[in-house]
Amino acid sequence: MNAEQLIEALRSIDSYRRFGKITRVVGLLIESRGPSSAVGDVCIIHMRNGERKVMAEVVGFRDENVLLMPYTSVASISPGCLVEGTGKPLQVKVNEELLGQVCDSLGRPMSGMSFSKPFSFVPTNQSPPNPLDRPRITEPIELGIRSLNGLLTVGKGQRVGIFAGSGVGKSTLMGMIARNTSADLNVIALIGERGREVKEFLEKDLGQEGAARSIVIAATSDQPALMRIKGAMTATAIAEYFRSKGKNVLLMMDSLTRVAMSQREIGLAVGEPPTTRGYPPSVFALLPRLLERAGTDRKGSITAFYTVLVDGDDLDEPISDTARGILDGHIVLDRALAQKGQFPAVNLLKSVSRVMNEITETEHQLASQRFRKLLSQYTDSEDLINIGAYKQGSSAAIDEAIRFHPLIIRYLTQRVSEKVTLDEAVRQLVTQFGREGNENGV
Repeated sequence: MNAEQLIEALRSIDSYRRFGKITRVVGLLIESRGPSSAVGDVCIIHMRNGERKVMAEVVGFRDENVLLMPYTSVASISPGCLVEGTGKPLQVKVNEELLGQVCDSLGRPMSGMSFSKPFSFVPTNQSPPNPLDRPRITEPIELGIRSLNGLLTVGKGQRVGIFAGSGVGKSTLMGMIARNTSADLNVIALIGERGREVKEFLEKDLGQEGAARSIVIAATSDQPALMRIKGAMTATAIAEYFRSKGKNVLLMMDSLTRVAMSQREIGLAVGEPPTTRGYPPSVFALLPRLLERAGTDRKGSITAFYTVLVDGDDLDEPISDTARGILDGHIVLDRALAQKGQFPAVNLLKSVSRVMNEITETEHQLASQRFRKLLSQYTDSEDLINIGAYKQGSSAAIDEAIRFHPLIIRYLTQRVSEKVTLDEAVRQLVTQFGREGNENGV
């Protein structure tokens, strides 16, 4: 920077520090008279003893007061505490040194690691890419899971929901994908998880190999609602940074439902009216803004998996229904299949990849269609078969489905430690289910 540029930069510097004063604290919400701020700006609350500072974010306004939510607890905050406005939204530091690190919702490594190389400041809340700047999805991504590679093929830049109840194996499935994927790196957001489950996921599900090529953002259930939302935003911002460097990034978020619940807490606290099942309108505005940030751009891609907790295994509850309408596909994990010992417990007949036909060969598509048809025929007649009411020869289609059923179950089942490549999964599918499908014109 030369002298002229420096002088010009000095003219644009705001030399004033703007303060306000806290007037009221109600629950998680702090009211302050001033400072002049915009929604999304970060403010710093100074304790009266001067020993502690609390970061908070502007979430709204009431009359002439600023409504703030802190990133930590409201303990020790009292009326009269000074509130300093920064005039900027939250930004996080990012570079390649974050690989292998576990960070909090503000992007700070929990190990205490300090950056030794130049880093970039990335705003956590960014706009999705221009739709015209998004290349079409034309290339599949390796996931290492036979049923997903062969029957629900996912493309680079696709956004997929994993819909499951609690205890059906979604964390184990995410760990398998993170270990076996062909993506350049993983960004994993654990939102609203139990504190015990974070280390368990790192050591048991992700493993040493997966952790070395992953950046994990952890926002446990005990943290304020704003921190849980920031965890999702920070993870997406880090993925966007590496996408801008030309990387193919795998973004995994567990869970999108807890992000929505956190926004519900904030929305109700600032006075929004509750609508469907108590969710205020801001929840249904937040979800598309967050989910649309993933995908392709002209440099790289973000392939995203979002887990959705289905309340009472109800796939039509508001968050599930909204997410399914935004995403490019959904994988449904079925509790009944998990109880039978099938892992991964993917209910193929309720799952779909919306870009599969764009990224696969015709032979692969025909074999997949025939697989679905055989599984559907067996499922429709399963009760009759199990009680012995079906007589062999009554239906050629059902007889064929019964004959292929052991092969179907074997194809859908996989050990946690097993890795099945995309080429291998397609070859098995075409060999076992493709030839007769072509002959029958399926």
